[in-house]
Amino acid sequence: MSDKKAGRDGRQTLVGRVVSAKMKDTIVVTEERLVQHAVYKKYMRRRSKFVAHDPGNTAKEGDDVEIMQTRPMSKTKNWRLVRVVKRSHGGVLHADVDVADIVAPKAAAEAKS
Repeated sequence: MSDKKAGRDGRQTLVGRVVSAKMKDTIVVTEERLVQHAVYKKYMRRRSKFVAHDPGNTAKEGDDVEIMQTRPMSKTKNWRLVRVVKRSHGGVLHADVDVADIVAPKAAAEAKS
């Protein structure tokens, strides 16, 4: 699930899952990867946790997010949220789609019948 790549100005970015969104403007993101054991050649699951800055508390637990490395903001927080890749609860990702436009035509059709 990790897509490590060089982003803006060579900064490292990765995609992970939000495991905690209980703090103000802060999320905890976990990244899972498969690593081959040096001797036994068996693939093992490894995970790392990253504390990231989320201004506006846009990400929720279970969401897949992209984060980018940035300057240290506190003792443990040196990543920031770039975007929410996928919502865990099936929410709308784009602000240009209004939920009322989707719900209102259905409600109007049901009221006529």
